[in-house]
Amino acid sequence: MSDSTASPQRHTLSSLLTERGVLLVDGAMGTELFRRGLGSGDPPELWNVEEPDRVKSVHQAYADAGSDIVLTNSFGGTHYRLALHKLQDRVVELNRAAAEVARAVIDAASRPMLVAGSMGPTGELLEPMGSMSMAACRAAFAEQAEGLTAGGADILWVETMSHLDEVASAVEGARSVSDLPITATLSFDTAGRTMMGVSGTMAAQTLADAGVTAIGANCGNNLADTEAALAEMRAARPDLVLISKANAGMPEWRGADLHYSGSPEVMAAHAHRQREAGVQIIGACCGSEPDHLAMMRAVLDGEIEPPEVEFEVAVQRQVVSKRTARGRRRPRD
Repeated sequence: MSDSTASPQRHTLSSLLTERGVLLVDGAMGTELFRRGLGSGDPPELWNVEEPDRVKSVHQAYADAGSDIVLTNSFGGTHYRLALHKLQDRVVELNRAAAEVARAVIDAASRPMLVAGSMGPTGELLEPMGSMSMAACRAAFAEQAEGLTAGGADILWVETMSHLDEVASAVEGARSVSDLPITATLSFDTAGRTMMGVSGTMAAQTLADAGVTAIGANCGNNLADTEAALAEMRAARPDLVLISKANAGMPEWRGADLHYSGSPEVMAAHAHRQREAGVQIIGACCGSEPDHLAMMRAVLDGEIEPPEVEFEVAVQRQVVSKRTARGRRRPRD
């Protein structure tokens, strides 16, 4: 969908891409809220009305790190996810508040930025594998999109998807109530495919025809699988605007705490590789912090050289070698 209907007082995704070439998206929201006191199992979306200043502080940290786009605190904002906390009657309210909280930070920024309304999966399976109908799925995303649009989002950001039918339902539902541009990313976490078996090639071919503004990969099993999926998308549809928002490396348990292996240097090298591969919108997902985004920004702006770090290269959905950030094979020890 074209974003020509957006408010003329604001930048659009298309205009900002034209101006800057490559855009930086923010990092993880959940872990930052946990650091600010969100309890395990508590709904993050409720903080948009009960603790808006704490949510704002996350957006501000990513804005200060150099992000061009910040995602709203609404990942679990559908009827289905909010019903787990008996908040299903507050879908529009909580999503509107999520966009308003982010909007307040962005409107006060010293440079043009965009608010993306995060729309995560419902957590339900579509018929016939599950009990959720396509119509019910579309209605759930339409309700969420209504709130995000009313709160001032610039983009509707469908993310962490596994099933193309759920993506299609999200896009159709959102489009039924909003004229905002829509982007969609899937999570490649099972041998280079999504949990439901979708490859990067399949995603590109299907979603390009759905008319979304940009597609890509987020979260996922590791950086290699994310990069490989995006390479497939680029090969299948060279004309697409692509998004990369990968996890900060691999999750690792250290006692009772979960940590991610990807340092700011690892993610900065990843950002450089993605730009070189033609990805236009780059950010980070689980395990990332403002420090990761700040170093990614510095590399993308040419303020520092891409760090020399070891990384795995996935080819045909298999890890085949380890190389450094600039592509040279590391000598054997």
